[in-house]
Amino acid sequence: MRQTDHNEDYVNLLNLELPRVEHLSGHPLALDLFAGCGGLALGFESAGFRTKAFESDPDACSTYNGNLAGRCNQVFLVPGADLTDEKNVDLIIGGPPCQPFSVVGSQLGKRDRRDGFPAFISAVERYSPKLAVFENVRGMLYRNKAYFSQVKAALRDLGFAVSWRVLNASHFGVPQNRERLIVVAHKVEWRFPEPITAHNPFVVGQAFWGLDDEVNNGHRILTPSMDRYIAAYEARSQCINPRDLSPQRPSRTVTCRNLYGATADMLRIKLGDGRRRMLTEREAARLQSFPDWFVFSGPDSKRFDQIGNAVPPLLAKSLGVEAMKAIMRPTLPTKQIRELNELDEQFSLYWTAEDHGWNEKNQVAADSGRN
Repeated sequence: MRQTDHNEDYVNLLNLELPRVEHLSGHPLALDLFAGCGGLALGFESAGFRTKAFESDPDACSTYNGNLAGRCNQVFLVPGADLTDEKNVDLIIGGPPCQPFSVVGSQLGKRDRRDGFPAFISAVERYSPKLAVFENVRGMLYRNKAYFSQVKAALRDLGFAVSWRVLNASHFGVPQNRERLIVVAHKVEWRFPEPITAHNPFVVGQAFWGLDDEVNNGHRILTPSMDRYIAAYEARSQCINPRDLSPQRPSRTVTCRNLYGATADMLRIKLGDGRRRMLTEREAARLQSFPDWFVFSGPDSKRFDQIGNAVPPLLAKSLGVEAMKAIMRPTLPTKQIRELNELDEQFSLYWTAEDHGWNEKNQVAADSGRN
């Protein structure tokens, strides 16, 4: 994504960086596993990748097929699945769901079938891409730390270097504080994207520019009893900052729960008359950096689920741009891959030793948004 004037219209930025793509024949192929509605794919297609996707939810699959150049296959992914006849798979991407009590490696066939990592690792083994990129909640580094170590070990056993970072979407043009774990298994040199808007992020007011704020029948207004519940909750939790959205700041993390929950926790708009309302679908999509041409399929609850679960496309494009550069580089020698994995272990120890202000309360909130 190019550097922009911070006063540039956010909607125009989305249309510029994430245009609708019709044809990508002949472009490098990315298999998109556990694709959801296509947030990752939108960014990677905008970076020049051709995608082929796999997703079990029919409404999310329909959204993908209605907006993206690639096609989404509605299927429940399992280890050993036949995904493509093409010989050259450059990249595998996805957001595999993680069940915390599963074991990677020799017990892949005995695992909880809701866990997506056996299928993801199996696809990496079968198609041997130059890169494999997956996204998950930051909590995978904490309560599920041992599990994450086993995922990394399985990828290393396949000959990959494994690198990871926690990236905040607000540093990449998204008007939302959203920290997610990005993991890259690579046989070529990989460089994480440099932050673009870390010190001058887009804010809610810019994200909602041009949208109608008039209260109408389509808006979900909180009832007086809901307002009383919110006031009592904020008093008990000793809330310092109001949990309503501020036009002058990036949004809190967008999740399914706070988009469609009873009181839209932390994602509410306070109206001039004192009432509160929940976000509209397009407002939520803007906070996730979906351009306005991107249309979601299914009933209301399923559309909000798709938005809340998605990887923000602007963040995905930053990753996609670096992935396109990476696949053009030569394969790393085995010795260098081994050295990179040793460095990753040192980085992991540093991360564990440092106090990053994470606790069980943060963990529960993060897990509710993705797993």
